[in-house]
Amino acid sequence: MAGWYSLGIALFAAIGTFLFGFDTGIATTTIAHQSWIEYMNHPSNGLTGAVVAVYIAGEAVGALGQTFLGDKLGRIRFMQLLCVIVTVGTTIQTASVNIGMFLAGRAIAGVAVGGMVATVPIYLSEISPPDRRGLIGGISGCGISFGTMASNWVGFACSFAPYGPTQWRLPLGIQIPWGVIMFIGLATFMPDSPRQLLRNGKVDAARREFARVRRDLRSQHEVREEFALMRAQIEFEMAREVTSYREVFTLFGRRAMVSIVVQTMTSLTGINVIQYYQTTLYKSLGIGQETILALAGVYGTVAFVSNSITTKFLTDQWGRRKMILAGLSGLVVIMVYSAVMQRAFQASDNRVGKGFAVLGIYLYVAWYYAMINSTTWLYGAEVLPIALRSKVMGLAAAGHFVVNVAVTEAGPSAFANIGENYYYVFVGCTFFFLVVAYAYFPETRRKTLEEIARAFGDKVVLVGEGEGEGEEVDAEQAGLAAAAGDDGESASVTKEEGKNRATASTTSTVPPSHAST
Repeated sequence: MAGWYSLGIALFAAIGTFLFGFDTGIATTTIAHQSWIEYMNHPSNGLTGAVVAVYIAGEAVGALGQTFLGDKLGRIRFMQLLCVIVTVGTTIQTASVNIGMFLAGRAIAGVAVGGMVATVPIYLSEISPPDRRGLIGGISGCGISFGTMASNWVGFACSFAPYGPTQWRLPLGIQIPWGVIMFIGLATFMPDSPRQLLRNGKVDAARREFARVRRDLRSQHEVREEFALMRAQIEFEMAREVTSYREVFTLFGRRAMVSIVVQTMTSLTGINVIQYYQTTLYKSLGIGQETILALAGVYGTVAFVSNSITTKFLTDQWGRRKMILAGLSGLVVIMVYSAVMQRAFQASDNRVGKGFAVLGIYLYVAWYYAMINSTTWLYGAEVLPIALRSKVMGLAAAGHFVVNVAVTEAGPSAFANIGENYYYVFVGCTFFFLVVAYAYFPETRRKTLEEIARAFGDKVVLVGEGEGEGEEVDAEQAGLAAAAGDDGESASVTKEEGKNRATASTTSTVPPSHAST
């Protein structure tokens, strides 16, 4: 039952990333409907592109909001705020009477889902057990792919509705109840993050929530032991609290870099360009309108199925590092294949050849969602210490969205002027990130969030019972020792809990090997 509880919480939290996937994907079919084009008075290519651009800009604002408000409000209250915003944004989109109103709704909804997609992976990583964090945290990625799939099939189904605004208003309106449902769940039964509560000094509340979410621990002794380890590491990290981004990159430069790079690279693999403009690509191959919408539905289904399979069977078993390296390597090969196929058959009447060109798009989405989407959102959150998780994850997600604006805005012009050669831009970017990942991304599989510090060569706090196990050093001294990076020394922070004393000793580490553990 312990596993089912964690799984249930993760599935409910994934409503947030589902909304991200659905609202992102629904733009693909909405702007493809002739009824929408006519209702909006035939918007220019610039305004049509703005449907995507203002949404992504809103996502960047929402992600930065996570940076400034995520820790102050806490995970639950911040997500509740985002639920209100997304409900307002989706309602405005559904009720739009002109392109300006529609763009405003897109921007507001973008703010909400941008904050959601930055917060949900953090929340799930903080409440999941180490040996199942790949599954529990990876469900946030599944929420994105499920939302994409659902939006594509809903858009296809509504193409059979009577010609008019219903074809595009109904798909947009389906989003409205989900923000309300998630808000109610967050207000009633969803557990808070024990790590966030500890950071805010609410030790008793953190202990209760920890026992609630870690039902996999078999005894009270195991609960107390792991809670003490978690508390000691968090308090040690808080003792050297950073107050500026300069300190972030001075003290935790590699960890911050990995989190930001892993988010930025997802945009530069070209996934969003292909997702947003797949209908344009199908049209360039001479495929009819109804078939295009059906192919978009198949695209979403392939994404969700592949994402779900690897989240269940690979992320905890094979490991994040191996999946990212395999994913990037495969994308390079597939993008070269897609570019070659489109060059060969785009202007031909060879239906079999066009089928191979479409296959390239499907191979791409299957491999991306199987290997990259199932790991990167979780990986970007779990590599960060608690003090930086909101600050850096929000910055990383904002970087992801800013790069998205650039590559997606360039999409229509790029495909018009250089055609399939645009793929080679992403081939180069993906290969570059493959080299970076190989050199700098450690494995995090089956480690607690606190133990991951060791994978980056940071000090890790150990807790031993009894008063004679460690020399007491105050928190400031421990922070200075850690900041100095003196691997020849150890420090300890002693905390009193009830009548017992737990001595937290930091151990020096060496840079890890890249072998899985």
